[in-house]
Amino acid sequence: MGDMGTDKISPATEQKPTWEMSLGQFLDQAVKRSPDKAYLQIAGRSITYRQLYSRVKQTASLFQGLGIRRGDRVCLFLPNVPEFHYCWFGLSLIGAISIPVNTAYKRDEAAYIFDNAGATAVVAHTTLQSVADAASNLTASVKHRLLVTTPLESEDASSADLVTGQEGINQDLWAKFDDALSGAPELADVPDISANEISMLVYTSGTTGNPKGVQVTHLMYVTAGQGFAHWTEATEEDRFFTCLPFFHANAQYYSTMGSLAAGATLVVEERFSASRFWDQVRKADATVVNFIGMMMPVLAKQPESAQDRTNNVRLFYGSPAFSPEFLQAFKDRFDTEIIVGFGMTETCYGAIEKIGHPRRPNSSGQPRLHPDPGFVNQIRIVDDEGNPLDTGHPGEITIKNPAVMHGYWRNEEQTSQALRDGWLHTGDLGWQDEDGFLYFVDRKKDVIRRRGENISSQEVEDVIKRHPTVLDCAVIAVPSELGEDEVKAYVTPRLPAQVDPREIVYWCAENLAYFKVPRYLEVREELPRTPSLRVRKDLLRQELDNLVEGCFDREAEGIRIR
Repeated sequence: MGDMGTDKISPATEQKPTWEMSLGQFLDQAVKRSPDKAYLQIAGRSITYRQLYSRVKQTASLFQGLGIRRGDRVCLFLPNVPEFHYCWFGLSLIGAISIPVNTAYKRDEAAYIFDNAGATAVVAHTTLQSVADAASNLTASVKHRLLVTTPLESEDASSADLVTGQEGINQDLWAKFDDALSGAPELADVPDISANEISMLVYTSGTTGNPKGVQVTHLMYVTAGQGFAHWTEATEEDRFFTCLPFFHANAQYYSTMGSLAAGATLVVEERFSASRFWDQVRKADATVVNFIGMMMPVLAKQPESAQDRTNNVRLFYGSPAFSPEFLQAFKDRFDTEIIVGFGMTETCYGAIEKIGHPRRPNSSGQPRLHPDPGFVNQIRIVDDEGNPLDTGHPGEITIKNPAVMHGYWRNEEQTSQALRDGWLHTGDLGWQDEDGFLYFVDRKKDVIRRRGENISSQEVEDVIKRHPTVLDCAVIAVPSELGEDEVKAYVTPRLPAQVDPREIVYWCAENLAYFKVPRYLEVREELPRTPSLRVRKDLLRQELDNLVEGCFDREAEGIRIR
């Protein structure tokens, strides 16, 4: 295979910062270091760095053959399959833009993304073809439809093929991705792509209106990988593990780019399963694991096992911050280190804890550092007018560094609100101590105002989750007859236990100021979630006109807590 055409990619000049390169250049570096090392292990398949690059260049050639050009957008409606990476990197190689689409989306939700992005083509998995076809029919810009038939871990090839025969789908409009790829040569002429060009539009979950397309540059992905390998002290010997979806920024920034930067192997599962998690981790021989939100409390509440400490995981990384007691108990039980951080799709350079350094309770660490000291990352807390606040005073978290998004796609209003005077306004509330440690308080829209006091929904959730009968919970504001808000908690039980609302109220009263104790509680079998496992509080707020009718009401029950 020779140099695999790498002479066609213009190397970064000595004057450029070490992070200022395209994804093609970044991938080229990774392949040259360890061409025959396993890069991706997924659904029983193992793909080396060399094989990945070959498929990527074939995919780039395939798209060029379809007339996809620099700046064109292609939607990827794919679960965790290798073709996601082939398409993402292949499109980036020719300067085109990928748009990953949430695999839980239905026709109208997907059609909004297709249309807003102005997608020229759609690549969909056979299990999602029906939705993709219907959404494409509603989108005038879509000219090409490619179908990926790679079996998922839960399928075999025959069951995947059966899905393609769904009624109502015009199969003549769909070309099989594998067939098209098999006839495509490797890309011969790789254009010179700027680090500041857009690699992907990552649409946010849209909890306040329609989803917004974050314009993620090549540079943002490169710095994310370099940073994550640095923060986790990763080497070629590491085996990264993720069960988060590829369409989510976490799996892109950290698992994918981090493993490439370290020259490590990435092991991927289709989705998170609490009951199968540790068996999957052991089978993967994983050393570094990414988590989000509820994964850690759910894992901590699984029945204890003699095998709990039988694993090779040296590090868990994720967010949000947890109490010192929870972190220590998890570390002792599973014999692993944990660091937490604060980041977002708009920039992964927020804050992070350092391995082996003393942690500060409930902190997300200090501003993240790039291995190149020329990369400057700043965090500042501001008031509603954008004025910096003193140490210890809560306000909006703002961030400034070279790896901030260019803006939201075709959304000047939201872009101007988020990017002001070179600073990214996150929409999150927090504060910093005298040493720059960041403490997250809440999303601005999730702060509850009760009788003159501001309440962090996350703080109340953290307390309730510690109750032994509780698996998970979500706290929102509901209207009060006295004006402002009351606090309502949605609680899911840790089976086979049953949740007693009275116990939860008294538990909260022991651990929280009186004004933070929920008045209303509702026990639910499950909470609505995004595929990345975050609770959809927007859906909870929209379920009913009256969100307290029929709920447990501690005041109606005569419970006094003050």
